[in-house]
Amino acid sequence: MEPEILNILLIEDNKDFAKLLQIYLQRSDKGKFNVIWKENYADAIKEIETNKDLHVVVMDYFLPGKNGLEITEELIAKKVNLPIVFLTVNKDFDLALKVMKLGVDDYLVKEEISSPVLPKTILSVIEKHRLKQHLMEVEVSRHRVRAIREVIADVIDDLERPLVEMHEISDDLDRHFGKESQKTYVKIIQDNVKRIMSKLEKLKNLKQDKAIRYIKDIKMIDIS
Repeated sequence: MEPEILNILLIEDNKDFAKLLQIYLQRSDKGKFNVIWKENYADAIKEIETNKDLHVVVMDYFLPGKNGLEITEELIAKKVNLPIVFLTVNKDFDLALKVMKLGVDDYLVKEEISSPVLPKTILSVIEKHRLKQHLMEVEVSRHRVRAIREVIADVIDDLERPLVEMHEISDDLDRHFGKESQKTYVKIIQDNVKRIMSKLEKLKNLKQDKAIRYIKDIKMIDIS
């Protein structure tokens, strides 16, 4: 099986450093890395808005016009959901606290780009981000199921009793009608009542947020 290609958006104003980082990542045996290099934030944000296949943003903390924290704040404001790794010239404890509070996933000293630390950090950050997204989706799904069941409970209360009565009436009609043509119509009623009751029973026991596309952007709950 072909290894997954990971698309890295690199925001770095130093052309030589950007080339070095790309070379070191391409030499790594930890995965296939495709580095998309942008010299400034303006070009980077255009890439983010148009390229939906990015996996991570790696950026120099000190960039012309804006630093990494300011850029990260803008990305958060724009609801960009990508993990971020900072590149700095030296370890700074205060900076580490600031970036972690803001939600930056990790940061590296530029000297570390030639070591196995760089690919390991990028892979770890991407994996943690994916796990976080999965857990969030599971939690959202649980809330959706809870909300759907609350709505369904009210609907079922209104429908269940009339359906039970229809079921009893159809059984009574089946016993009293003798003609085969009449029995056919009664059978149709019985089948439809049973089918609806079966769907209601599945709705009552709904445990998963299983939706399927119906028309265009319209989705329906799958209770088949």
